[in-house]
Amino acid sequence: MGMDSRRTDTLIAVGSLVAIVPATYANLSWTGPYERPLDPAGLALITIAALSLAFRRSAPLAAGIVAAACGVVYYAAHYPGVFAAAPALASIYTLAVLGRRGDAIWLALGLAVPVYGLMALSSDDPAAGNWMMLLSGWLVAMVVVGEVTRGRRAYLHAVERRAEAEAERAREAERTREEAALRRAGEERLWIAQELHDSLTHSISVVNVQAALAMELLERRPERVKEALAAIRESGQEAMHELRATLGVLRQSDPEGAEAGLSGLPRLVSRAEGAGLRVAHTVSGDPYALPPEVDRAAYRIAQEALTNVLRHAGAAAVTVAVAYDRAKVVLLVENDGEPGTAGPGMGLIGMRERAVAVGGCLTAGPGEHGGFTVRAELPSGAAA
Repeated sequence: MGMDSRRTDTLIAVGSLVAIVPATYANLSWTGPYERPLDPAGLALITIAALSLAFRRSAPLAAGIVAAACGVVYYAAHYPGVFAAAPALASIYTLAVLGRRGDAIWLALGLAVPVYGLMALSSDDPAAGNWMMLLSGWLVAMVVVGEVTRGRRAYLHAVERRAEAEAERAREAERTREEAALRRAGEERLWIAQELHDSLTHSISVVNVQAALAMELLERRPERVKEALAAIRESGQEAMHELRATLGVLRQSDPEGAEAGLSGLPRLVSRAEGAGLRVAHTVSGDPYALPPEVDRAAYRIAQEALTNVLRHAGAAAVTVAVAYDRAKVVLLVENDGEPGTAGPGMGLIGMRERAVAVGGCLTAGPGEHGGFTVRAELPSGAAA
């Protein structure tokens, strides 16, 4: 019990004493024809009974027993007024509110039986104006009111707990929504980074190769510079096209060519050949339509693999093979160059992430007969 509750009970005890003593001296109630004047002993009984209420919540049963015992002795001594029973009634109410119904009933009987026994043993029948006749009604009322109050408080407490639980669920839902939004934003940023890396890096690599070739041909074979510049222009246009397609997806529109797929692989091979590579493109099995995300992943993996060949391998020949079967499509990009000495980058990581994102797998490393091999297995069904 907190300090506020203890202070409240103390004030109730003092207030009861202040109310009972003047009411008794004012003779506001009558307990029979044999009342005796209130003397120090009777005043002490009232004081002890009233002050026991200071412990009505910390020790309710003990406080009630003290108040009931003082009341029984008070009425046995024929002291005046019914107000001396008030502390015992308050204790019975408190026991009922605290859920101790049995203790409340036994305490009520402990007060009622002796008092009514004294009245039964009296030589005179109780008069009509004897307020002690109402004691049983007050005792029952205290138990009933205490039970009703306890039920009401339990109901309000349950309502508060439900409200708190709902508020907590709402806060948890809000946190979950925020986390989901952050996760989606992170996934979108990763997707944007992958799209821009795969598309622009390939185009820029082709531009760099063709620019270097143009500078070399400018002195030795000027008539071929035009071809290199045309290839640079084509690569620039392709980069702008893919950039617009990516931005169109971000704007939630559906621009033509927004979805890169294996149908664009011949164009990709043609651009690589224009950059000076000898590319063998083969398709085995019966081609069929792949889920858009799988189709796009296969295209981007092939694009990144060819970009790495242009930038790092120094290879002269590349094989791009696509094999279809019922369960999966296998993409193989092999070259006869060197593994390369490029610094750390996101190329291989990005290819592996794309394969795993659609439920597939990717391996990359030196080939059995030299060069470098990238092999991706992607499921033919819906992405995982």
